Amino acid sequence: MATDETTMSGPFSVAWRARMQLSMAVAMEWLGRHRFNPDDFEVVPLTVSIPRLDPAFDGYRIVHISDIHMGHWMTAARLAGLAQLVNAQSPDLIAITGDFVSYVLDEVAGDLVAGLSLLRPRDVAVATLGNHDHWLGAAGVRHLLWQGGITELSNDVCTIHRHGARLHVAGVDDVIVGQDRLDAVLDKLPSPEPTILLCHEPDFADVSAASGRFHLQLSGHSHGTQLVLPRVGTFIRGHYFRKYPIGRYDVNGMTLYTNRGVGTNTIRLRINCPPEITVITLHPA
Repeated sequence: MATDETTMSGPFSVAWRARMQLSMAVAMEWLGRHRFNPDDFEVVPLTVSIPRLDPAFDGYRIVHISDIHMGHWMTAARLAGLAQLVNAQSPDLIAITGDFVSYVLDEVAGDLVAGLSLLRPRDVAVATLGNHDHWLGAAGVRHLLWQGGITELSNDVCTIHRHGARLHVAGVDDVIVGQDRLDAVLDKLPSPEPTILLCHEPDFADVSAASGRFHLQLSGHSHGTQLVLPRVGTFIRGHYFRKYPIGRYDVNGMTLYTNRGVGTNTIRLRINCPPEITVITLHPA
């Protein structure tokens, strides 16, 4: 589950959480509970119709993952296996919406780079940062993404070309730490062609949809709350995932999808909420 910044000080400081994370990682490896199992992950298909999408992008496949939280539940073996599962979906583009780390950075850097380097999209793998990435050091995480071959889109835009047609993919930096600059993103968009937005926090959709410029927002952050109970649903809500904690939503005509994440945070437990790989296929509306 996502962690509110107010819990990152005092007796549950980052340093304390880092010690607990490293100790738990050693224990899990000793117990043999660090191995990759493809059945742990659910591949979720999603079809999205995009107004004015050029036929050249009909069937375009975006594979979306989020919240790796390297070194918590996500081990080197799991990330390598996850990369192969992602590649097996034949992605044109891979989108990762933040929180690559939890409470340690240097100790997991090599494993994170090695796993990210295995990703093989047809076009590009893009990402935005999450709150944990900033808390641990955005500059360091950005360097690891660069080493792993990931194009970071925090307050930036990249354009995919197909037979003279264009599809824009944009990203805003993390909202919780106040680094989002939607105005800068809008200034960088070169034309009114279809645009997909990456943002770690799903509730930002109210802001992005109001701009009228985006057709699809991909987010994470909530981990789907990790605990989904029958007849109760997602009873845990937190900062910036109170309104849109899991799955697909229509927000003022813009499609929002909140991915359940592939890692865990705070507790290494999921109930009725398995790690998710979302396979999004685009079609003209």
